[in-house]
Amino acid sequence: MRLRACAALLLLLSACATTESNTRGSAAQDSRVANLQRAATLPWVDDGRCVVREASNEWAVLVERCFHSLDHDRLEFRDVTGRCSVASAGAAALGLGVCVLIAPEIIVGAVIVAGAVVVAAAISEELAAYRRASRASARPEVQTQPLKKPAANRKPEPSGQDWFPPGPTEPVASERRPDCKPVPVPHAGEDAAHDECADKFPPNRYPGMDVLVGGKRFDALQVGARVLWEIKTYQFDTYSDFLRERVIEDQIREFKDARSIARTCGYDFVIGVSTVTHKAELKMADDTFDIVVTGCTR
Repeated sequence: MRLRACAALLLLLSACATTESNTRGSAAQDSRVANLQRAATLPWVDDGRCVVREASNEWAVLVERCFHSLDHDRLEFRDVTGRCSVASAGAAALGLGVCVLIAPEIIVGAVIVAGAVVVAAAISEELAAYRRASRASARPEVQTQPLKKPAANRKPEPSGQDWFPPGPTEPVASERRPDCKPVPVPHAGEDAAHDECADKFPPNRYPGMDVLVGGKRFDALQVGARVLWEIKTYQFDTYSDFLRERVIEDQIREFKDARSIARTCGYDFVIGVSTVTHKAELKMADDTFDIVVTGCTR
């Protein structure tokens, strides 16, 4: 009875862990879509091309890089929480509009848009592509081979030294999760410097491509090794202290999700950053990550 109780407890814990892992994986997969959906509520003068290019980054970075592409004549920013009015050199350097927009949640009354907002063309196309991909991945796989019926006169398997189990070719996790198989997909953004770093530094097994594993895009799968990479080529050293804090907070959450997916699928996970300062800040926030300074520049 005690053995049965332990077995039942282990099954329950395993189910809970699987549910938590799947939840984290879904959150990581949806981060780019969430940025696109949030940006879709704002008016853009470039049809949203900057947003699509930067959507894989943290929201704070996207705002900083694409703020100039907003239709400022139709926007009014209000510091309804007082968060951006404190004596902060970082907040002052960013400007009120950027400071209000990079808040983790949309606060009622903080951003006022004149007139109706039509979703920018590039953002609309990107969201439509994600919806099509989601519907395609939700379709059940067609079984191409019929199940074999056990033969009535089948001989028992040999035992002892006459039988050797086949060697595993992939981790057990990938057998349980078909989406763990790496699938090369086109680079998500239009950042040539970033893509070049992702291709050359690890180096990438699929040059010119991201790799989809466990429902998450990674920047590279290392040649000759089961190592997935996330590459960051930010000009991190030029950021204000205020923006650095926001970026590090967002990246730690992103990297935890990515590492969890990688490990679940039997891969190691490495982060590549351009500068020693960026690595040091990440290590101060969480020293459990494997981080490499690439030296790649934007």
